[in-house]
This record gives sequence, structure tokens and C-alpha cells, in this order.
Amino acid sequence: MAQHPLSRCGVCLLLVLLQAAVLPARLCEAPGQAAVLRALSSRLLALAADPEREPDPSVYLALRLAGEHDLRREQQYLERLQDAFQHRYGRSLQAAGDPRHGAADTEHSTSTDVEWLETGRLALYLLGLRATCSPLEHKLLRSLVTWLKYYLEEDWAGSRRHGHPITSYYQYSLGVLALCVHRKRVREEVIRRLLAAEQHSKFGYSAGSAIDTEAVVAMAFTCLVQERLVGSTLAAELRAAVHGARKRMVEAQGEDGFFGNVYSTPWAMQVFIATNSCEAQAPYGRAMAALLQHVDAFSTAATLAQALPVLHGRSYLHITSMRCEEELDTLTPISPEPLSELPGNKTVRLVVECPLPLCPKRWLYDHPVLVPASATLLDVLRAATEQGPPDFTFDTRDTPQGPYLSGVLGLEAQQQKHTYWQLLTAPSTSLQMGIGDYRPCDGETLILRLSEW
Repeated sequence: MAQHPLSRCGVCLLLVLLQAAVLPARLCEAPGQAAVLRALSSRLLALAADPEREPDPSVYLALRLAGEHDLRREQQYLERLQDAFQHRYGRSLQAAGDPRHGAADTEHSTSTDVEWLETGRLALYLLGLRATCSPLEHKLLRSLVTWLKYYLEEDWAGSRRHGHPITSYYQYSLGVLALCVHRKRVREEVIRRLLAAEQHSKFGYSAGSAIDTEAVVAMAFTCLVQERLVGSTLAAELRAAVHGARKRMVEAQGEDGFFGNVYSTPWAMQVFIATNSCEAQAPYGRAMAALLQHVDAFSTAATLAQALPVLHGRSYLHITSMRCEEELDTLTPISPEPLSELPGNKTVRLVVECPLPLCPKRWLYDHPVLVPASATLLDVLRAATEQGPPDFTFDTRDTPQGPYLSGVLGLEAQQQKHTYWQLLTAPSTSLQMGIGDYRPCDGETLILRLSEW
């Protein structure tokens, strides 16, 4: 299993403890965990410095929302982000022509019909820019806002009540949130599309509620109300929707303390922070305790960036009121130690299921796979392709969160058909990590199930 990210040399740990003692506490942050928070922030800073990693706006947001900073390295990371985005968006829509031609693939796309849409990615970039301390060039900001508004219109199919985003509600609501934190008005029609979807429970997967999507929608609604960007009637409807979403999250909290799973929990916690209800809600405290017990699940830069803001007691809405003159420029990077190789081998049973009508049969593959003892799920899949017969094939897509399983045995997950490859350990427990991070035990049965959402 993955090594605990806080294993460090004694000198580094002593330095962490000494500096943490002078930091002020925040209302919603992890209580009594200043040293842990600083170590995690230092680790993210080191991961962000890797030039081989594609810059990720959510990583920059997490660094900016932390209690301590390395302002020089944060500026360097911002410049890398700008290099990645400015060429594409630093021009008007008219000058760019049809953005569908020549657009880069996005990490969430599974169809050539939607690969040009970058609603969520551009939204995160705009959120990151709002967290900078340097004033933005007005012309550039106007161009980016125009592009995002354009995407919000193009990223919708059908009518207001019966339509849906071409990408996902998650990306669509991120777009509304990004415009809100920049205090840019959003057409009421766009807001009501999300409100109707929330009222008709359109955010859930077939196996349960999509907590992360509902959380982003709730934060977008909260921002619109707090920034007074909507009228009183719509504001009352949005407040009621947020209250309902928060109630459903509490009802869905598991005995392990998570809202959904370990990765969706930080999003849900941001809703409690943004609505100033973290202190009064016992479920928030249980979720915080669960996160601290499972910090080793956040092993990549992107997943660590999900957890750090809430561990620091911050939500994305805090970027609207940041005080740059009060920032502590005291953080230093701490690189994680490489995982040690375990001796010997292990056998993992790999099962592929397809309970959907489009499949010729439900059970498509069921065979043991021999792999080294330290192998990840991704290693298991690679080993299965070499052992046949029967032949096993799979496809992945690179994302900031790591490799994403997009196809198995020629069956592709298709966003337009609302299908995805669900990862489970027998009999029916969803995995809390991605294929590149999860390390199965000897004798474990792993299930790849094509599911609908």
C-alpha cells in the first residue's frame, strides 16, 4: 500500500512543528493539525515544481488557499499556467474563428463531438486567476470571460427543463462558479438550467448520489446569493436548493464519515465552509476526522489539491476576499520518498462485468493475474494483456488526477451515453483511488463494471 505522505526526516519534522506553532487557527480547519497541514502543503509544493507534470489550475488554487506560501514558486507555477492557457484564450472569439477546429483534447472528453469543449478546465483557470495577488489585464480577463460564457451556451443540448450539458453538470456548474467569483453576471436562463436539474435530482449515478457535482452546484448557488448577482426571488430559490443539498449530504454520510467517498468528501465539506455551517454541523467534524485518517489516499498533486483547501478551512469562495498583504512566505517544498518495492508476487482475480443492454453478455472476463507484490491496479491490467488467452485489452486517458480507465475489451466509456467504468473490490465496494494509485492485496478480486450515471 502507499506510504504515508508524512514520513520525513526528523529534522524536517522538527522544523514543521516549530513553525506550525506560530500559525493562526481558522474556524473550519482541521483542529490541532497545523503540523500535518504544513507538511501536506509542502508536499504539494514539491509536486507542483515537477516540470514533467502538466500545470493544473486546481493545484494553484490549493497553494493559494493554504495558510503558508512560497510566493516565488507560486508565481512560477502561475506563469506555467498562463503559458498553457494564454495562447488559446488570449484572443477574441471572432479572431479565433470556430473553436471546434484545432482545439486541444480535454481530459474529460470521450467523444469527438465534445472534445473541443473545455468548460470545466477554463473555469478552474479563471478561478485560479482570481486567487492571484497581481491585477489582471482587463482585455485578457474579458476575453477569458467571453470564452467561458460561450462554452456555457455551447455546452448545452435541449430545452432548459429537459436539456443537459454535453460535458457534465460538474463542469457546467464550475463555469457558473468561476464567473460568479469574478463578479460577472450569468444569464438567469443558465442558472435555471442548473436549478431545474437540482430540483429533478439529475446529478446522481445509478449507484448513488454524485456528491461532488451537487457540491459544486451548491457552491455556485451560494456565490450568486452572497455576491448579490441575482434578484430576490431567484436568490430565495437558490438558498432553498443549497439547504436541500446540504441536508442530502448529511443523510448520505456513511459510517466511515465520508460524503460519498474519500474524493467527493472535500467538495461536500466546501459547501459547509462556504455556508458558514461547519462549526454547527457534527457531520462536518466526522468528515474532517475521516479525511485525516485517510490522507494517504491523496497521493497525486490533483487529489491532494482537492483535500488541502478544506483541511485549511477554506472553500473556493474564499478567493473573493483574500488579503495578499497578510500572507506568510514561509513554506518550503518537501519531496515524498519513493515507495519501496515489496518482495515476492501476489495473485489478483480480475473480473469484467457489463450489465447494460448494449453488451452481449454480463460476464466478459474472469481470470487470476499474477503480478509483483507492489503492483498497482494499472500494473494488474497491463499484466492481464500479456497472459491470455483469452485476450484482455484496455485503454486509458491521461488526466491531472492520473490515468483514467476509458475502455475495456473494446467497450468505451461514452460521456454522451452516460457510461463509465466503475472500479470495485469484491463484492461491491467502490475503490477510493485511481488505477495508478490503488494497490490490491494478494487474493483480492477486482471488478471493472461498465455502468450508467
